[in-house]
Amino acid sequence: MIQSSSDVHHTNTSHPDFNNTEIAFKGKTDKDLNRAYWLFKIISSSFLTKIGPVLANTAIKTGLPVFPLIKKTIFAQFCGGETIEECNATIEQLAKGGVGTILDYSVEGGQQEESFIHTAEEILAIIRKAKNDPQIPLTVFKPTGIIRFELLEKVSAKDALTVAEQAEYFKAKARINQICRLAYDLDVPVMIDAEESWIQNAIDDISTEMMRMYNRDRAIVYNTYQLYRNDKLSSLKADIFLAEADGFIMGAKLVRGAYMEKERERALNMGYPSPINTDKTATDNDYDEAVKFCVEHIEHTALVAGTHNEQSCRLLVNLIDQHGLPHNHPHIYFSQLLGMSDHLSFNLGNAGYNVVKYVPYGPVRSVLPYLFRRAEENTSIAGQTGRELKLIMIEKKRRR
Repeated sequence: MIQSSSDVHHTNTSHPDFNNTEIAFKGKTDKDLNRAYWLFKIISSSFLTKIGPVLANTAIKTGLPVFPLIKKTIFAQFCGGETIEECNATIEQLAKGGVGTILDYSVEGGQQEESFIHTAEEILAIIRKAKNDPQIPLTVFKPTGIIRFELLEKVSAKDALTVAEQAEYFKAKARINQICRLAYDLDVPVMIDAEESWIQNAIDDISTEMMRMYNRDRAIVYNTYQLYRNDKLSSLKADIFLAEADGFIMGAKLVRGAYMEKERERALNMGYPSPINTDKTATDNDYDEAVKFCVEHIEHTALVAGTHNEQSCRLLVNLIDQHGLPHNHPHIYFSQLLGMSDHLSFNLGNAGYNVVKYVPYGPVRSVLPYLFRRAEENTSIAGQTGRELKLIMIEKKRRR
């Protein structure tokens, strides 16, 4: 739990009220609220969300000065800044509401060794910053930021690597080990993001190897489980049993998932069964079952519940009570993305739970793919944009 310097004391023992817009938007000025209102209005149109990236890319290619506009609007809503230093104001603002920060270097698409080395250095810098800042309780990295996608694909498929690829993979794993080792030395937990199913086996193996090394006495390394996959609940349970048998703490970040359309399309094109659950209900059931299982094994499991789903947040709140655990149990975190679901994050923080926001950052041009995905995600999550808009309108009315 973040100790805030503001006048709000986060020692509340009551259940969070996710309809409390005064707490949810306490850190937002009227101008911030208006910007969010118009952004979510635009995002609610799937036509505009689909055509937006095309228009933006065309404008960039033709030399139109669109970056200042992007920075003031969608970037300001969903990102903390262009550098670690630029994120400081956001980190402070979140902490005032009892919410921690996960700095997420969201630059994508690098394929050269030079780019991977630069990204690894940036992640190490984040870990060093987090060491001296209790407002940053967790850190994260995306494996394809430091290992070539096609290499992970070959390793996941158990294809034979050339001598050059073996050397490349050895270097890439050394980069990951360097990150996890620093995280261990500085006592700063680090989460390894999940990616597409056809590269995930290699990521899972590396994550388990790192946990075996660094999670002996505390949770330092977390693997990520995408519960929209129909095999991930059973794999989570197996991994928790393995951790218990092997004497290390299982770090598990639970999310629903981020690559559904791509996964289904590839399975269809290549003629294999889709790894994705048949419907949202099945995913929700698997997610909630995974949360329950983690809490039942909380002594050997550290859980980060990454979710914008109110029902899943309520479930975890109730489970914490049922198991007689403190709200700020060190093995339990709630997590949402910056710019989304403030009604969950700040009401949980106000009630004394450990809660963190992903705060993406990076040069505007480089984080555009991330921003466009966020816009699309808001459109595709049933009711997400409507809920955000409704709460903003309630708060605007309350302030009149």
